[in-house]
Amino acid sequence: MKRKLCSTGSDVKQSVLSRHPLTQKMPLFEDTKKKRVIVIAGPTAAGKTQLSLSLAQSIGGEIVSADSMQVYRGMDIGTAKASPAERNLIAHHMIDICDLDEPFNVAEFYYRAQDIFHDIIARDNVPIVVGGSGFYIHALLYGPPAGPPSSPDVRDLLEKQMRDLGPEVLYERLQMLDPVYASTISEKDRHKIIRALEIIALSDRKVSEFPKANKLQEQDFDFRAWFIYYPREKLYSRIEARCEEMIRQNFLDEVRTLEQKGLRLNSSAAQAIGYAQALKFLDSPQTDDDFQAFVSQFKKASRHYAKRQFTWFRKEPIFRWLNIEEHDHERLKELILQDFEQGF
Repeated sequence: MKRKLCSTGSDVKQSVLSRHPLTQKMPLFEDTKKKRVIVIAGPTAAGKTQLSLSLAQSIGGEIVSADSMQVYRGMDIGTAKASPAERNLIAHHMIDICDLDEPFNVAEFYYRAQDIFHDIIARDNVPIVVGGSGFYIHALLYGPPAGPPSSPDVRDLLEKQMRDLGPEVLYERLQMLDPVYASTISEKDRHKIIRALEIIALSDRKVSEFPKANKLQEQDFDFRAWFIYYPREKLYSRIEARCEEMIRQNFLDEVRTLEQKGLRLNSSAAQAIGYAQALKFLDSPQTDDDFQAFVSQFKKASRHYAKRQFTWFRKEPIFRWLNIEEHDHERLKELILQDFEQGF
């Protein structure tokens, strides 16, 4: 299948902060001449969208999604994409820029985001990055991962092999070719397996031989980064309620429609939280027991994803963490805006 290229798409005072100390492991960029970019990260169902919309209205912001699945048209309910009304209220970027048969990766996200930031700032507005995809946000701060650009022909072949042979076979191949890198992922990481084999095929080098981006890049921007969260039990309750609400919003119908548009052919999208479980249900006899199993697996996968998000962002030193139960919505916004304006 010939791949198309993605379309461009449309693209608070010191006393207050001293009373509410915020954990931060290292200083942010100190050059006050750099234009500031707010980054709002957090686990799924933490309320990032509503906070970002409120911030954008207060400060003249435009939202840049850092969600690896929201780039795809039609993946709306399962990715908790901002509604059309919300997107009419505040400009959003990096949403609905690809069809399912169009390639998109973290490197493309990085370079597009740089251009978007400059465009937003040229309009005297403030970029607000919002998302929970740790890999994408890491690339934004540290630069894209090393390796050759993706090749549509090689990627198509590997994705076909993934469908025909299964992830276990390709993971075993990766273990033979690059055991060091293979030990850092699992056979469930289909996208990473495909990308690793693609890099090896194109460069004739092991992925583990490429240098890792682990130092903050010297960029044109001063990232003011926040991780908002609820305590685990409260968060898990919110996650389960959101899964149920997505199902009430006809999430399964969305997946049926996407299946007709090639969802299964996009290995990353087909393995996304909710979509993978929905496809499994659609392959079943679809009895009441099958449906209950789907709901249970959807919730479980979402909880596990949230746990991984906590683990990932604990390793990101520039993020300051805000427990939503300790700060009401207005205080959260106040803290973030004061930091943006005064640079604490």
